[in-house]
Amino acid sequence: MDMTREGMPMLDEYQYERRFFCRSMPTEFDDGDAPALIIQGYFVHADRYALRVRLTTHALRIPMTADLDARTVLAEHRDIFRTATIGVKGPSVGGTRYEASRDIDAQVAAALVLRGGDVIIKNRYTAWIGADGWNIDVFGGANAPLVVAAAQRSTPVTNLIIPRFCVTEITDEPRFSNDELSWRPFTRWADDYEDELARNGPSFQQSFGTNTME
Repeated sequence: MDMTREGMPMLDEYQYERRFFCRSMPTEFDDGDAPALIIQGYFVHADRYALRVRLTTHALRIPMTADLDARTVLAEHRDIFRTATIGVKGPSVGGTRYEASRDIDAQVAAALVLRGGDVIIKNRYTAWIGADGWNIDVFGGANAPLVVAAAQRSTPVTNLIIPRFCVTEITDEPRFSNDELSWRPFTRWADDYEDELARNGPSFQQSFGTNTME
């Protein structure tokens, strides 16, 4: 662990990840168990900075449909959300983003999200692909049918094996960040994005070492 000049431990509060747009959730990574159901409320989202309250449960499996309302789900099932955090995030630059969070009481977190902020809901699946752990997020509500896959490491994500279900890279694209999606959901600009993707084609960043396409 690194130390400051005052001798206090300095925690690594940076998130290292590369993110990818996907057409659908790969069925081979759904083992039939309930994924992590995540509801997040954003109380600040400006200039790529964010203040977030997150609630998580593995006790409920809900399809991520376009008519899903995150606050209704939380109000009806708040007692099964046992894990909650409050976090702050900085801008993402080069696949690196400052993120600090701490656990908070789940009932307090639910009360906050029910009373304010912009909210998203998603199912999170996890998988090991090669040597890397991946999160695959399937969004509901106004962000359906968006699917985003992210490879995360404790150091910058370089020399990555990119699975075939990843259509194009969206690392550092603010419009795909969860905080941006909370107030400017995917359905508002999905058609424009599809036109852009058809016009420009897929792209994968070349500044992270060697990309190996699966």
